[in-house]
Amino acid sequence: MEINVAQLFDSINLVTILPEIILSVFAMAMLLINVFIPAKNKTYLTWLSVVGLLGAGLATVSGWGQTVSSFSGAVVLDNFAVFFKITFLLAAGLSVLISDHYFERENCNHGELYPLIFFATTGMMLMASGTDLMTIFLGLELMSITLYVLAGFNRESLRSNEAGLKYFILGAFSTGFLLYGMALVYGVTGTTRIEQIALTINQYGISQHNTMLLAGMLLIFTGFAFKIAAAPFHMWTPDVYEGAPTPMTAFMSAGPKAAGFAAFLRLFFVAFPTLVVQWTELLWIIAVLTMTIGNLAALRQDNVKRILAYSSIAHAGYALVGFTAANSTGSSGILFYMLSYTFMNIGAFAVIVLIGKKGESNGSVYDFAGLGQKRPLLAATMSLFLFSLAGIPPTAGFIGKFYLFSGAVEQGYVWLAIIGVLNSAASVYYYLRIMVYMYMKPAENEFDWFSIGAPVSVALAVSAMGTLIPGMIPSCILQFAEQAVKLI
Repeated sequence: MEINVAQLFDSINLVTILPEIILSVFAMAMLLINVFIPAKNKTYLTWLSVVGLLGAGLATVSGWGQTVSSFSGAVVLDNFAVFFKITFLLAAGLSVLISDHYFERENCNHGELYPLIFFATTGMMLMASGTDLMTIFLGLELMSITLYVLAGFNRESLRSNEAGLKYFILGAFSTGFLLYGMALVYGVTGTTRIEQIALTINQYGISQHNTMLLAGMLLIFTGFAFKIAAAPFHMWTPDVYEGAPTPMTAFMSAGPKAAGFAAFLRLFFVAFPTLVVQWTELLWIIAVLTMTIGNLAALRQDNVKRILAYSSIAHAGYALVGFTAANSTGSSGILFYMLSYTFMNIGAFAVIVLIGKKGESNGSVYDFAGLGQKRPLLAATMSLFLFSLAGIPPTAGFIGKFYLFSGAVEQGYVWLAIIGVLNSAASVYYYLRIMVYMYMKPAENEFDWFSIGAPVSVALAVSAMGTLIPGMIPSCILQFAEQAVKLI
């Protein structure tokens, strides 16, 4: 078959991947700067990273209201992609801001940290923009490979090394499921374009009971379930979150989870709408398991990072409730919730970074005793994040859960919504337990070993506003989420 080179180049519009280009250029520039301008203090790289993320953010926002495809339809820039890209950039920016203090304290502030975060964010963006199975897979692998390194970034820590190894094994295992599922779907439909997959299924009347198609869909489902840490595919995820450097745990629990849902939503709503009955039945079960297992396991933990790790699993279950609804309310609720979760979760981890000591020896709930007396403003900020994670008004977490569960009720999944509410109520115990130690236990420490620098202060302020404002004025975010899901 003759390839029309001119037509091929005409299909390339670099505007669709301009944010990815900006991040990649900044990442490579920072690698060079780190080589030729070595310095013990890497704070300048922190602010340079913020500049790069702001530039990518401006390029992303400029795409709102457009639907531009490129690379022969393999990549698209639409409202759905823009919304998730902003979420990824916020997760990366907040993680960068809290990283400087942590890695200086741990004496492992290597300059390649920030380029790795940028490359991971680039992979997430490709997942959100991908309209081809291979584009989604390329973005996922770029994200995953950098996260393996970031999880084991503290080379002097055995726990960090273990986290990197476990994350690599878990990621490789899930990638096998995902790629094999994509191969089966390609074998049935003869295409990797997600829109063409749906058209082929309809055009040729491929039965919903086609064994190879169902097997491919289930394998893809399993691969994404690993990526978002849904039960029972969450094994080792809490170990990875506990062992990884705390800022990277914050980043991994927010950005990649949102990226997984971005690709998950676009792929299943666009490629497999005829199989909606099959995959919603499966999602119903997975959502209940994920919420319940995550919350029950968190109740038994004393380490705050581990509590938030199991909490992260439970929050994936709440998002799956909206996915199960398969309607606009549930879908827009997922987008709203992923953005809100980024603020409240990374904000909570920022406080953990400050409270911790070298070697992360101060990470138990008991170590928070008296924080409300000694550092009242910091304790109040942590309480705000914990209230939002628990879903207590007037925070963004409450509004997010309200729309997720409303979507399920609209679709007739009343019992699923009830189970979600009960799980959310159960989670209040382990969040309030941390606050009890902060305010009702005598202070055992003076909390004088840390100072709150400018980068962490900015991260805490942005996270607090991102947690409180959408909870009080939800329409400021929800209207954009509703516009974004109209395109999938």
